[in-house]
Amino acid sequence: MFKSLNIGHLFLRRMPILILVITLFASCGSKKQQRVVYEKFPVTTPALKDTFYVNEYVADIHSVRNIEVRARIGGFIETIHIDEGQFVKEGQLLFSISSQEYKQELTKARASLASAVAEAKSTEVELNSVKMLASKNVVSKSELDIAQARWEAQLAKIEEAKADEASAELKLSFAKVRAPFSGVVNRISNKIGSLIEEGTLLTTLSDNHEVFAYFNVSEKEYLNLVGERNIDQRKNIVLTLANNKQHPYKGVIETVESEMDKSTGNIAFRARFPNPDLILKNGATGKIAITNPLDSVLLIPQKSTFEIQDNIYVYVVDNKNKVQIREIKPRLRIPHFYVIESGVTDKDRIVYEGIQRVKEGDQIDPQPIQMQNIMVQLDGL
Repeated sequence: MFKSLNIGHLFLRRMPILILVITLFASCGSKKQQRVVYEKFPVTTPALKDTFYVNEYVADIHSVRNIEVRARIGGFIETIHIDEGQFVKEGQLLFSISSQEYKQELTKARASLASAVAEAKSTEVELNSVKMLASKNVVSKSELDIAQARWEAQLAKIEEAKADEASAELKLSFAKVRAPFSGVVNRISNKIGSLIEEGTLLTTLSDNHEVFAYFNVSEKEYLNLVGERNIDQRKNIVLTLANNKQHPYKGVIETVESEMDKSTGNIAFRARFPNPDLILKNGATGKIAITNPLDSVLLIPQKSTFEIQDNIYVYVVDNKNKVQIREIKPRLRIPHFYVIESGVTDKDRIVYEGIQRVKEGDQIDPQPIQMQNIMVQLDGL
């Protein structure tokens, strides 16, 4: 009985120690089970890659040959031999202008020429007669000189009459207005019966088998385009039409104006495009697209960046998976990506997505994603 009481008393005295030991073991087990779980974020590494960027310029389109067809003489339009929008061949008759007046002038000029020739023959006979008499000293030398002068004057009248005849023939030919080259006839302002004056615009004629596209570029872009490295970029120029479809034929930059426009700082380029389907018309507009190569440049996705007071930043992940904010200097912006000038290297890891949920100093669980896979997802670069 006494021994049992002693054992119980001993157990009661040691109970707090046992409870403490059990609590400690339980606490250690709990700590082993509690692991810190960090939020997962996709991260990527800036990539060194050969790529390109495209500059677009508004272009004015002009036919290689586009002229105004004007009347060379006045009169009534007797006949219009073509229609608006019609393709005509070089030398084809376009308009007939009343020509009776010019026919009469030609007849008169021819008559004057015939009269001058007849008078010249008469003075020639007279001259020969005076020469014979002068050789026999029947007439004085002065009379011979007078006869010679009359004959020479009559020869001059013949030349004058010939010139009048040629002028009359030329004016008469102007009554028939012909196409100076093959092309498409545009609007015809004056109809049959209209009284026109010399110089009146009859229509315009465009040869659209080839067209010029004029566009302006800045001085910096001009220097890049004319450099030796980019000489091939002046070929295979793309023209986008007003309906956002590309012209099926590539062009080539042919020439550059000689001076910069001081008011804009631009200079005009001219590109030539084939147009066998005659789709492009004089006076149309479009956009010139010029592809510029970039060799081994550092790229990061635009969606990995954010702006603070016009400066651009990314979140860089260090070797302890902690996030640090870092400013970057873009060299160029291309679709979906920045070309980086400074701020990060191809060894850095940056947060690709979820930058709105992270702040500097946060520790994350990085999930690597290859930049090549990002490029394929975004635009197939």
